[in-house]
Amino acid sequence: MNYRSLLFIPGNNPGMLQSSDILGADGIIIDLEDAVALTEKDAARILVREYLTTFEPRKGVFIRINPLDSPYFYDDLDVIKDLKITGIVLPKAGVEPMTKLEEYLDEHDLDLEVIPLVETAMGLETALEIVQVSDRIIGLFLGAEDLTLDLGAKRTKESKEIEYARSRIIAAAKAFGIQAFDTPFTDTDDIEGLRIDTKNAKDLGMTGKTAISPRHVDEINKAFSPTEEEIDYALRVVEGVKAANEKGLGAFSLDGKMIDAPIIKRALNLLKTSGDYKEEYDELLK
Repeated sequence: MNYRSLLFIPGNNPGMLQSSDILGADGIIIDLEDAVALTEKDAARILVREYLTTFEPRKGVFIRINPLDSPYFYDDLDVIKDLKITGIVLPKAGVEPMTKLEEYLDEHDLDLEVIPLVETAMGLETALEIVQVSDRIIGLFLGAEDLTLDLGAKRTKESKEIEYARSRIIAAAKAFGIQAFDTPFTDTDDIEGLRIDTKNAKDLGMTGKTAISPRHVDEINKAFSPTEEEIDYALRVVEGVKAANEKGLGAFSLDGKMIDAPIIKRALNLLKTSGDYKEEYDELLK
């Protein structure tokens, strides 16, 4: 599944956990790391376990565990290993943490998706290597707050300081055909700022965005959803490809513009995000 929005839910907040299905996000990230104080780690694990064994959320459920260099990494994994979840968000992602997580998942025969959270200079510069550690990885997630701290950069709403980081995450993700998730916009009251930030991320190539506030979800979903006009054009491209293939043509013209492989691929990617993609389209670029 392609996620336009992933909403963080504090693992120690029972109210938000119980209402997670109605908050509008494509998926949720239950947080056992930053949102939970050191003194509440055990209680949060118990609460999350109780919630997920009592309720069955309809949306994709990821759990952000604590990092490898903390005392809680394996404790978190041991508590969630038999829960019905979609996957794990790995903070402070690097080759070694990803390798250790992969070893644990293999050892316990766990079929879970993984989203590495890239939030250090080393993680950013080794993003390609991280992705190659595991076939379970479905996307890369940029964590700008910790990254800029590690870089000694000033975090601003304009986000000029993370343009390189965004582009590097996007390139690594696209090279392996996985998603690229943008960092949350942390000002929960600045909706216009959120719109600008989300548009900038999407224009660079991000495929989805994380959020720390339910108030941001609708705007994010809207930004990463194709318009009816875009869907209509993509479907017309697909029909044009079918007709061209029947005639043995490698390229064709639509609305006076030559349609070739890159445009076809862009149309197919758009249809995947809109939900209009069909399995038969897999053959169109072969």
